[in-house]
Amino acid sequence: MKAMKGKSKEKKIQWKEWLGEGHFTKRLTVVILFFITLALFLHFREVRLDVIEQGTIAERYIIAHVDFEFPDEEATLVIKQQSVRDIGAIYRIKEKQLRQIRFDFESYLLTRSDWRDKLKQSTFDELYRGADAIEEILSHARFTNSRTLQKMKDYGLSTEDYYLYTPENLQEPTVLPRSFWNKVREKAFVAGNFSTETANFVLNSFENQTWTLQQDSTSERFIRQVVQDKVPDQYTPMRAGERIIEPGERVTGRHLAMLQAMKGAIAKERNPFAIRTIFGSLLLSLLFTVLSIIYFRINHPKILNSLQKMTLLVTIVILTLIFAKFSEYLLVNKATYLIDIFRFPIIVPFAAILILVLVGSEVALFGSAFLAIVIGVTLAIDHDRFLILNLIASWVTILFARNMHKRKEVFSVLAKVWLTCIPVIIAFNLAQNVFIPLQLIEDLVSSFIFITIIALFVIVLLPLLESIFHVMTDMTLMEYMDPNNELLRRLSVEAPGTYQHCLVVGNLAEIAARAIGANGLFCRVATLYHDIGKLFNPHYFTENQLGGFNIHQLLTPLESTQVIIAHVPEGEALARKHRLPQSFIDIIREHHGTTLVYYFYHKQLEQMGGEEEKVDEKLFRYPGPKPHTKESAIIMLSDTVEAASRSLDEISEEALQAMVDKLVKEKSDDNQLDECQLTFEELGLVKKTLVKTLSITGHLRVKYPEKKKKESE
Repeated sequence: MKAMKGKSKEKKIQWKEWLGEGHFTKRLTVVILFFITLALFLHFREVRLDVIEQGTIAERYIIAHVDFEFPDEEATLVIKQQSVRDIGAIYRIKEKQLRQIRFDFESYLLTRSDWRDKLKQSTFDELYRGADAIEEILSHARFTNSRTLQKMKDYGLSTEDYYLYTPENLQEPTVLPRSFWNKVREKAFVAGNFSTETANFVLNSFENQTWTLQQDSTSERFIRQVVQDKVPDQYTPMRAGERIIEPGERVTGRHLAMLQAMKGAIAKERNPFAIRTIFGSLLLSLLFTVLSIIYFRINHPKILNSLQKMTLLVTIVILTLIFAKFSEYLLVNKATYLIDIFRFPIIVPFAAILILVLVGSEVALFGSAFLAIVIGVTLAIDHDRFLILNLIASWVTILFARNMHKRKEVFSVLAKVWLTCIPVIIAFNLAQNVFIPLQLIEDLVSSFIFITIIALFVIVLLPLLESIFHVMTDMTLMEYMDPNNELLRRLSVEAPGTYQHCLVVGNLAEIAARAIGANGLFCRVATLYHDIGKLFNPHYFTENQLGGFNIHQLLTPLESTQVIIAHVPEGEALARKHRLPQSFIDIIREHHGTTLVYYFYHKQLEQMGGEEEKVDEKLFRYPGPKPHTKESAIIMLSDTVEAASRSLDEISEEALQAMVDKLVKEKSDDNQLDECQLTFEELGLVKKTLVKTLSITGHLRVKYPEKKKKESE
């Protein structure tokens, strides 16, 4: 088990290292992956032609782009009709008459005995079996003309039970020809099974009868169907430049067959494995990749410098391209009839909402436009309408999702997107000058299906991407603000003073972060958990001590320092146990940096007679590390300022300003802010905001005069 845990931890470390900052080679690998994926998407694409629907009136010319042959159903139908003209009527013996004659023969054998005098060698059983054999042959016998028999032979149909004979009048009984009975004799009375006198007697009994024939329509239809099915499809050639359809002409199945055949011919002529074709796709992909890099280099350099953000962004783009290609595969290749229903696929909002939540709104805007263009020019769909609808849907998604704080709001946001798409789809239908209510309903339903699929995909993928790439979204942060969270509930009960301290510091940190454009919500939520390590020994911290007794009076300064410092590693261990996000753990580790526990250090120094060389300063410093982000630095300053403000005798703006300046200077002189990326301007705004917020929250109320009791008269 230990070995398995060790391997799991090692994998996490490797993944974290992979997603860490820097790593030019790895970032280059991500760029190459994006380039190759985009090239494949652009290269292997369906041929896109004008979309026309059967039964509508063509609005413009459509001409053949290349030479091709198309399956001509009309010509094939004519050939099939010609192929069955040689098939004549087919006749059979009436079953009722055949059963009656068979019954009469059997009755003769049973009621009369003169046949025994005539047939010296025949037995009843032998005669009975012979009658059965002839009845079986006659029941399957079919009669037709020579052309029909020849047609059956030509198409490989069995003619074993078919005989050359055509009755002149079906209304009158007829005598079947001698040639037919000779064949019956050959089939029924196999040599060795029947004696000659038995065969002659039985055969004569049936041959001397007159038979009524009837037409066998079932056999005729079967033969005609077989012959027609074996007629090959007829192909009609078309030359490049010939008109396939004229303006004002009604679109038929023949026109659609011509367009489909032309599409196949264009795809074959294009040859995706030709060197020139491959080079063209690579060049186009390279152009898109370079333009994207230039955009991010100018507007979002931090994304290019972060392997984590680059990988996340490329992953979302690749997932969107896969979604688009799979949709095209289903609509165009697997179920072609659906392409008329799903005329306006909505795909790009899938990427817009993921990029917005996980990366940012500006990047989402660029990504939406980029994907709308790339997908629109590549998929076998109506480019203009796809581009308009998806751009509008994406922009509306970005507009409504900016303030999304809960996962279930994904459905409400995308519902608003769909409602926005309704007038766009109606406009598309009206612009075609053919308003068909059923078609409009199909367009609205199909767009709703796409929006629903996007919502489900986002709900499933969002937490996965957050976990894999260690991204804290507003939705996740709001979930961690729930006071019913186990750690927060324990903190409020077991260390109420610390809990109140976290609430106040969180408020300070959020306002200060928003002032410089940092993530205020993250500061507020992360601060709620930054002191959870105090749950192990809550009464060792001043805010949780009641009754005036200080337990540190029983400890040495070094012991007190160790207990105080321990809340950082203990908080980290508790956070990992409860699977808190890594960004929260970083705040727990960094909110004190490597600062000095000055109170106990000074106390130890006094006990040593003020001789600094006798006191190891390192033993009185937090383990760190120092704050690495702006948010972490703001939380450190807010934590320090809030704790110090409680010791002020008088709360005024001047006193607070002096205190904040002093504390920030001490942190700066101690090099605690060297790695947090805060600029001097931002630090000034943070200080100003902290003073203002503390002034408001720490104001004194007007003292109300006591009510005097009225003297009883």
